[in-house]
Amino acid sequence: MSNAPGMDESPGRPRRWEQLTGPDIGQLLADDPRQVCLMPVGATEQHGPHLPTGTDTIVATLLCDEVSQRTGALVLPALSLGASFGHGTTFAGTLSAAPEELAGQVRRMVEWAAYSGVRRLVVVNAHVGNTAALSVAGDHLRLEREDIRVGVANWWELDDWIAREVSADGDDWHANRAETSLLLALAPQLVDMAKAATADDQDRSGGLIFRYTARQLSRNGVTGRPSSATGELGTRIRERVVAALVELLKRARDEEPPLV
Repeated sequence: MSNAPGMDESPGRPRRWEQLTGPDIGQLLADDPRQVCLMPVGATEQHGPHLPTGTDTIVATLLCDEVSQRTGALVLPALSLGASFGHGTTFAGTLSAAPEELAGQVRRMVEWAAYSGVRRLVVVNAHVGNTAALSVAGDHLRLEREDIRVGVANWWELDDWIAREVSADGDDWHANRAETSLLLALAPQLVDMAKAATADDQDRSGGLIFRYTARQLSRNGVTGRPSSATGELGTRIRERVVAALVELLKRARDEEPPLV
């Protein structure tokens, strides 16, 4: 399988859509019509006092770059305006689309990518708040465009070990130990660990019936213990996530509907 077209696991440069010419993109997809392309989807929102507002988009983009380096997969431009209504307006830095707007943007990008020959695509999501919108987009696409296959991969749930590490300091996590560690591994220059040392805040969501914005759940926009983040943990998470995504792409190349 690793020798199939478009699945070269030798390290190389990531294939970013916006860095290639139109003819190059057309030829890549014509040569390998079963290629599984990647779409990083993140957000622009407050991430406490120690992480940048672009954390989710940066994580999604750099994870896709690493997968592309190993597989040759084509990476579409990242969507950086996520569904972040849950963060409210109290903490500065958040820019948000409405969930239905994000769903529409995903649908438009997939439809336009299809004009160039994309037929299989995995959305790599790095923001929990995007999940409902991505599900809505997927529902539209599977009904309206049976010629295009679209899946969603949330990095934090790609295997049981990753899921346990991510939720170790709270089920309703944000800018926590695992997320801070992952950014330490991917872009350490963007993490302020001096501020992380005093940024810990608890998960207050347990047992709640209603949904609340961040100011009603967190004192500083953080849920979890970023003070305990390490680059070593981030590297382990990054390696597990990238390996899981590479395996997912291998399976997606050959997947066909159970009934045709």
